[in-house]
Parts: sequence; structure tokens; C-alpha cells
Amino acid sequence: VRVVLQWDGPTLEPLGNLSRTVTIAANDEARVDWRVKAVAPGEAVVRVKALTDEESDAVQMAVPVYVHGLLKMEALTGVLRPDSRSARIQIRVPAERRVADTRLEVRFSPTLAGAMVDALPYLVHYPYGCTEQTLNRFLPTVIVQNILKRMDLDLQSIRTKRTNLNPQELGDDAQRAKQWNRSDRNPVFDEREVQRMVRQGVKALTEMQLSDGGWGWFSGFGERSDPHTTALVVHGLQLARANRVALVPGVLERGIQWLRRYQEEQVRRLKNAPSQTHPYKPYADNRDALVFMVLVDADVLNADMLHFLDRDRNHLSVYAKSLFGLALHKIGERDKLAMILRNIEQYLVEDDENQTAYLKLPESTAWWFWYGSETEANASYLKLLARTAPKSRKASRLVKYLLNNRKHATYWNSTRDTAICIEALAEYLTASGEDQPNLTIEIWIDGQKRKQVHVDRSNLFSFDNTFVLQGDELTSGEHTIELRKAGAGPLYFNAYLTNFTKEDPITRAGLEIKVRRKYYKLVRVDKSVPVSGGRGQVINQRVEKYRRVPLLNLATLKSGDLVEIEVDLELLLGEGIPFLFPQREARPYESSEPHLEIGALRVEAVEALLGGRTRLLVTTLRALQERAPIPAELA
Repeated sequence: VRVVLQWDGPTLEPLGNLSRTVTIAANDEARVDWRVKAVAPGEAVVRVKALTDEESDAVQMAVPVYVHGLLKMEALTGVLRPDSRSARIQIRVPAERRVADTRLEVRFSPTLAGAMVDALPYLVHYPYGCTEQTLNRFLPTVIVQNILKRMDLDLQSIRTKRTNLNPQELGDDAQRAKQWNRSDRNPVFDEREVQRMVRQGVKALTEMQLSDGGWGWFSGFGERSDPHTTALVVHGLQLARANRVALVPGVLERGIQWLRRYQEEQVRRLKNAPSQTHPYKPYADNRDALVFMVLVDADVLNADMLHFLDRDRNHLSVYAKSLFGLALHKIGERDKLAMILRNIEQYLVEDDENQTAYLKLPESTAWWFWYGSETEANASYLKLLARTAPKSRKASRLVKYLLNNRKHATYWNSTRDTAICIEALAEYLTASGEDQPNLTIEIWIDGQKRKQVHVDRSNLFSFDNTFVLQGDELTSGEHTIELRKAGAGPLYFNAYLTNFTKEDPITRAGLEIKVRRKYYKLVRVDKSVPVSGGRGQVINQRVEKYRRVPLLNLATLKSGDLVEIEVDLELLLGEGIPFLFPQREARPYESSEPHLEIGALRVEAVEALLGGRTRLLVTTLRALQERAPIPAELA
């Protein structure tokens, strides 16, 4: 048989004779290999012909031809604290690359909290109905608009030209807004629209107030006043009044009186606990901390509840500890406040690489209750830091964490936590002084000044915060990027280096998300085990078994080799995060006995999900196909 290899297109070059003659016996087969060189990217239409003097055959297929390389982005981030003047970052541009695809983009901003304005259209256009959502429709917008007005900004002028104040987001600002479905009509820049929203919101909340002075979930016929909902509405109306919103006389005062009566009843129950006289409760709870904070803001201080909350602070959630801390700061209880801050900081995790900080809530936290919300807990802690340490490193890192963990690009999980985050970011923006920037920023590349811009409150939402080098503007080798600032305030910055690199090997890079892969060659091992035969006799049966050999050089692989790729999930998600369900069956090369594969959902797996202890479930296709419904008792 004469075997011929052919192809169409300029993508391949031969490395030998493309025609071979082989002898094949009847009912047998033969394999023919060719080596070719890939010289250009594209698609090669490959044909193989088998020609004889009697019968012939051929096959054709399209084969993609790739360049050795990939489009690789390296992300770097940093911050200049108010007392710092310059910062440097190093980058390396590989010589083996497509020069035209090289791009360096540096983005910077004197504030991250200012990016909160992007969430306001979501709150405004959400289809509201309940009491809480009615409040959230107008209150965050009023808070942010008053900050902008105090900055003496021309709202109409910045309405059409806005800078993306989050330097972590790439791309054209207007295009990103379009992709994320941001509203073209952000009400924060329209005073008349905000006034109309306020009138509607105050009117609706007034009508929802029940006859006893409290509020329920929907406040319709047969509704009962709820302490949690009432506390949220009273707190919101307090903020509204502080932001010059006119309220109907008596509405706020009646709500405060309802909370006052509720708190007095809880104190009575706590005092009944030692004698177990009904009704009683043993500890002050999370709702007591919320109500206490709201009443303290109304200048109502119950000394007994203060004592019980301080006594039972270890029974409070981390979220409630922050609420209690806000009240302690208001009444000037410095020693108790210092203790609460130390209690909260036990759960604080700081990421130096990404300059973020967050509260890692205990595994026992009931995430399905309001006080188990991770987002709201971090936002409340930010409010506390805005009052106790507004210019601290952990406060600015917490702001960055909250922005990075918006679940829907511009807003968080719901109207509730979005409103709470905006409230916290607004308070931080004012307390830290980031609403009054006065900076001259310079970008230096390899000792040469390439850009200078001045930022103050007048151009905060319109200044040019991007510096870009492309193609041959960036030469191969090491480069130093230096950001310098003069004036008051911090500076947050990110640098992104993008290359189509042809390095061999391609060096690893990552920020936040990192995956480590290990490669193993599976080498067959001859093994047999004694088993019982059909007549009870002992026979040796061969089993499939492999030995794993680490592959340090993938070039040593040959066609037909078996390879296993192992991905280190814990490196990606953190230690203890992956949760295997069910336990996988042992592979042939492992010495342990196979684990039992469980088709039904196990209690441990469901509990791990509901308890928030895991973000990833690893399962098998077979287990998913054979899964059983969750037992009714567990559901």
C-alpha cells in the first residue's frame, strides 16, 4: 500500500517524505506516522490516501494549527496611603511575543467609595412592594446626592461625563455601563427626580405605619408590627431627617415609642431569667442590639439593656457586635467600645496581595437570618470604622473588599444589603475625607514622566484616570512603573500588562485566582489478585493498575501515553473549602480500597452547603444521575 499525506494551506511544512509504502497482511492493520512543522496559525485541511493496484481509500479532516503561546494578562494592584508619596511596581515584557498585542494600562483613583453611585439606578427601578424596599428606593439616593451637593458639584455637568472611580475595572467606561445595563438616567444627578421620589416614599411609609406606631412587612390589613422591620424604618427615617427630608409630623416619634416599649419588654424578660418567671429569655440577642442602636440614635438610652448587651456580647453575632459598637461610640462608652472592637477584630482577615480586608464569620453563623449576612456584617463594621478609625488601612481595605464582592457588577445581593452598603460607603467617604480630594498625580515609566493630572472635588467624576502604552511603545525587558502624588488623600491604582506571549515555558501569573496543575504519566503495572473461580477454586485474575510518574517536562510525552492532570483546588479556594461528595471511587493506580459511592445526598453535604462552610461541591456524573431527593425532614 502506498500511503500519501497531503494538506491545503500554508500552515504546515513537511519534515520528511510524505509518501510511504507499507506491507499489510490480510485482515491486519498498520500505523504510519509523519512529522510536520507548524509554521502559521490557521486551519489545515489534511488528507491521507491509501493506494493499491486493486482498491484504494482516503480520509480528510480539518485540523486547527495554533501558535505556541497565549494571551496572558498580569494584574498588579497597590495603594498610596495619605502619608505616602510614591509607589513602584515592576513588570517584565517578554521578548518572545506578538508586539502588536502588547498593552499596558494603568488606572488610578483617589477614592473607591465613590463608585457606589453605580448601584443607585438598581434601587430606584426595582419593583418595590414591601416596607423595607419602599424605604430603600429613595433613602440611599438622598444620602449620596447630599454628599455630592456638599462637594459643591454641578450635578448636571457630571451627569453626562463620568469617570469610573473603581480602577480595578477595565475597558471604556461608557461601554461597561452599557454592558452592565446601567441606567442612562441615574437619579442622583437630578434634584427634581430625587424630590419626587422622596415625596412618594415618605407618603408610602406614612400610610404603611400601623395604628400602634410600628411597621410590618407589608403593613396591610391584619398585619402586626415587627421589631426588626420597625427598627429598620425608624433608622431610615432618622437618616432621612439628617439629610433634610421633610417627614410627616409624629410618624418618626410614634415609631420610636413603639421600639421603646418593645425594649422595655425585653428588659423585663431578661430580668425574669434568674427566677425563670415566664415570660423570660436568658440572653440579650441580636435584635436587641439593633433596637438599642436605633434608640440610642434617638437619644433614648436604657441603662439596663446596655448592661445586658455588654454582659452577653459573646452571644451576639459579629454583625450585631458592630451595631452595638455604633451605639457605644454614640454614648461615649470607650472601654466597652474597645472591648467590642477587639472581639470583632478576631474575625478580620487581611489580604496584603490584593489590599483587601473582610470579616470571616464563624461557621456557626446562621446565614439565613438577617444577622448572618456576610455583606451586611462587613458594611456595618465599615460604618463602625468610619467613626472610630476612618483613615485606617483596614477601613480602606474593607471598602475594596465590598466593591469586589458586588454580586451583580454594580450592586450586591438584594435591595436591602445594597442600601446598607451604600450607607456605609457614604459615611466612610465623608469621614475619611475622600470626598474632598486635592491631588496632583504623576505616572513615571523607567524614570520618565509620562502623565500628570490634578484631581479635586470639582473634577472627581470627570478626570482622566487612565494611562495606556501599546505595541512597540513598550519594549522588551524589565520596566519600572512609579506613581507619585502630592497633596491630601490616598491613591488607589491597578496596572494590567497584556501580552500574547510565545515564551517556552510560559511563566505563571495570577492575582486572587490561582490554579496549580500537576501532570502525571500513568504507567501500566502488571498485577493480579487471587479471586474465587466459578467452582470455588482460587485463581489469579489480572487487574488494571497504573503507577503515577510526575511529568516535569511535557515534551517527553508520546502519542498514546496516558496522562492525569491534577488541579489544586485548595490553592484556588483556600484550605478546607473543597468538599467532596460523595467520596470518589479509588482509581486503579491507588492502593486503597474503593470507597462506597453514595447516590443520595448525604446530610453532611447538605449541612455544609446550608451552613456556608463550602462554596464548591465536587461530585461525579454517576452520583448526580442516581441522586435521591432530600428527605422531607431535612428539607
